[in-house]
Amino acid sequence: MTQVVISGTGVFTPPYSISNQELVEAFNTYVRKFNSDNAEAIARGEVEALNESSVEFIVKASGIESRFVMNKSGIIDPEIMAPRLRQRSNEEPSILAEMAVDAAKKAMARANKTAADIDAVIVACSNLERPYPAIAVEVQDLLGIEGFGFDMNVACSSATFGIQTAYDMLRSGSVNCVLIVDPEICSGHLNFRDRDSHFIFGDVCTAIILERAETCTAQGAWEILGTRLLTKFSNNIRNNFGFLNRATPEGIGAKDKLFVQEGRKVFKEVVPMVSKLILDHMADEGLDPKDLKRMWLHQANKNMNDLIGKKVLGRDPEPGEQPNILNTYANTSSAGSIIAFSQYSEDLKPGDLGLICSFGAGYSAGNVLVRKRA
Repeated sequence: MTQVVISGTGVFTPPYSISNQELVEAFNTYVRKFNSDNAEAIARGEVEALNESSVEFIVKASGIESRFVMNKSGIIDPEIMAPRLRQRSNEEPSILAEMAVDAAKKAMARANKTAADIDAVIVACSNLERPYPAIAVEVQDLLGIEGFGFDMNVACSSATFGIQTAYDMLRSGSVNCVLIVDPEICSGHLNFRDRDSHFIFGDVCTAIILERAETCTAQGAWEILGTRLLTKFSNNIRNNFGFLNRATPEGIGAKDKLFVQEGRKVFKEVVPMVSKLILDHMADEGLDPKDLKRMWLHQANKNMNDLIGKKVLGRDPEPGEQPNILNTYANTSSAGSIIAFSQYSEDLKPGDLGLICSFGAGYSAGNVLVRKRA
């Protein structure tokens, strides 16, 4: 079968950053006002008082210290606590496409590719701003790429599922080069008034170029040794927002129309599932986990990643073996593992073995085993 490589990556980072302290100040201001406005009902036991958040709680729970966002002012305003983005006309590039084009151009430059070299565009992300026309087709048009494009959504695993989709198309010979972009405005589906999750997400966009090995001219490309995907149904991470909401108006504005999760259950169930997926995949490929030089894991929770790394390696990961970008980017859904890969891969040597792994709602999980080319 045709050998496939990752020849370039790119990252678009939003212009605004919110520290834990800023987020906590906004949240606690909201909490104090809520408790004051509802003091009598709280005293009667009719309303439950809200608890304040803290920087220490956020860091201990997640390892997150700050996050980038497309809009800051709305999120840290206790009266709004949501991003505020300008409505764009149909004649303007959509915001997801604009982010995607920025990341794509960076990936194309690293891969030594022009629009004429790319046959397909896949937009793979958790939240698409519209059902049609596809964001991928819009990105294709903005970049001047011939061929085709389509959108796909597998929540936090969208990037790795997109990689396998492109990998399969390349190995079959139907295309020679594929661009995958993962635009994530996660702040748009986050409930900033929920203490357990108000700190989790940030915004970003990543891009990846996959191509047939014989066409690759980029330095430091990565050969894909194998991919593996897994899904298991779970309600423990869920978002019920969708086009049918208007058909059931009694649910409009309910908490489940934003991101909700049972965090402890997710931790308990996903860690063994992902660890087993990685170990089984490597065994089937005849690879020893001890030979892994680096793991670029989904960036959702540092404690979760540390435990997965320990189960895979049989020991605590050493500094540098499992890069963490949560401290500055927070959870960026499908883009997290690709940010880590893009920022922490160039120092590795030819022949070094690595693993890109994502996991999240679904449950879904995806592995991409890679080896650095000479």
